[in-house]
Amino acid sequence: MFCMRSKGSGKHFVRCFPCERQQAFFEGLIEAFNFFGGIFPTLIYDNLSSAVAQVLKGKKRKLQDSFIKFKAYYNFTARFCNVNQGHEKGGVEGLVGFARRNYMVPVPEAPDLATLNQDLLRQCYGYGGHRMAGRSRTVNELYEQEKGHLISLPPEPFDNVEICEGKVDKYATVSIDKNRYSVPVLYGGTKVRSLLYVERLEIFHGNKQIAAHRRLYGNNKWQLDPQHYLELLYQRPLAFDSSRAIRQWRKKWPTCLEQLLTRFRDKLGSSRGTREFISVLQLFKSHGPEQIVSAVKTALEAGVGSSAAVVQLLRESQPDIQPLSNWERMPAPDIRVYDQIGGRI
Repeated sequence: MFCMRSKGSGKHFVRCFPCERQQAFFEGLIEAFNFFGGIFPTLIYDNLSSAVAQVLKGKKRKLQDSFIKFKAYYNFTARFCNVNQGHEKGGVEGLVGFARRNYMVPVPEAPDLATLNQDLLRQCYGYGGHRMAGRSRTVNELYEQEKGHLISLPPEPFDNVEICEGKVDKYATVSIDKNRYSVPVLYGGTKVRSLLYVERLEIFHGNKQIAAHRRLYGNNKWQLDPQHYLELLYQRPLAFDSSRAIRQWRKKWPTCLEQLLTRFRDKLGSSRGTREFISVLQLFKSHGPEQIVSAVKTALEAGVGSSAAVVQLLRESQPDIQPLSNWERMPAPDIRVYDQIGGRI
């Protein structure tokens, strides 16, 4: 949890992150500057490693190179507490306890981090109407006086993005920061470039974005998009049940999809039935899950046994949907044959 507090007015900002890395520290500062509407000329820190590379004698500090660039971009002065002297920034230390007691008790429930942070932001704004002990004016009233002393925000925020290069392996994944992320199988063996944000990442082949994922933290985790593998699985339906991407997705999809798979296999056989089911799964790439699930439920009630029926039901609710064409069902061509005749052209 990132906490920042104005020493004058007491106005504060709180935000949660999935990690405590330097990139999250910078992101917290950027979001805090936006919240306050400017940059405090002086910021007081403890000796956190995201900013300080080495504590020297007295007040001297060897700063991280990236932190030097960050504070130069926003043109503020950084001051650091003496070692083991947390009382020198007692205001923000008190905010940590206040936020824990008031914002985290009872433990908040939210579907994702973004929703949790929206709720925290609402509570931070609400604190502006609070009147602290010994003061005659509210936090917001005091802040109106001090905000004129803040440094104006730059036209564009600091570019808080990390870039890494990699190569797609035989599993159609890219290893990034000790975790694996999928890309479409046709990019196997190619070199890619990844842009890493605190909570997400984007993968590019040349100038084309080929994948986007929620960023993982920890080691040896897999973030797989099943849509990246469906074309290959259509060609190899016997591998469907053992596919890691499908097994992960299968834990989350609604019961009606499992029933549809069973229906297709019972009517058409294992291989053909699986292909028909994959054709339905491919619809999730471009259409809303609620509409697809509704069409699947209707198809089950009607006793249909093909993907075309599901598409037809979708078309009735969404006329812009076109039926699956034959070329969408065909396996990708093997263009390696052209390497054998290249010298003859």
